[in-house]
Amino acid sequence: MSRLIRSHEALNSRIIRRKLGKKRNRSMQMIKHNPTGLFPQYRCYTHAVEIRGDSRLLIISGLNGFLKDGKTMPESFEEQAEIIWTHIGTLLRSAGMEFNNLVSLRTYLADPEYDEANVRMRVKYLGEHETSSTVVCCRLLDPKWKLEIEAMAAG
Repeated sequence: MSRLIRSHEALNSRIIRRKLGKKRNRSMQMIKHNPTGLFPQYRCYTHAVEIRGDSRLLIISGLNGFLKDGKTMPESFEEQAEIIWTHIGTLLRSAGMEFNNLVSLRTYLADPEYDEANVRMRVKYLGEHETSSTVVCCRLLDPKWKLEIEAMAAG
């Protein structure tokens, strides 16, 4: 009887290894997106990560209004927001996606007074497309920053 139990355990072990092996073969692929149209990467940072498997998920890091040189940032909310939305568009295109692939937005505003201008900018770029969305008013890392936006897109 103990031989039968050991034989059964060995068979179960082979089945489990086979199943685990199959799962490993279908591994998720992570692709970093740092197109040249954006400012240089920070340490331990990528502008966006695309997850590929049965479907694709693009996770875009919080972006601010730096120009391509990574040093220059306009002062106005509108100009910073315009740059950020341009960066988002660049990242989406680098993953073969468009604004209508966005599924989630998280916006950090330095002051509640920017809320109306933020809504206008979202409408300009998204039109009727709706995403999950969170707006947080808080102190940002640098006093020059008026907003920061992170996003997720799926395709």
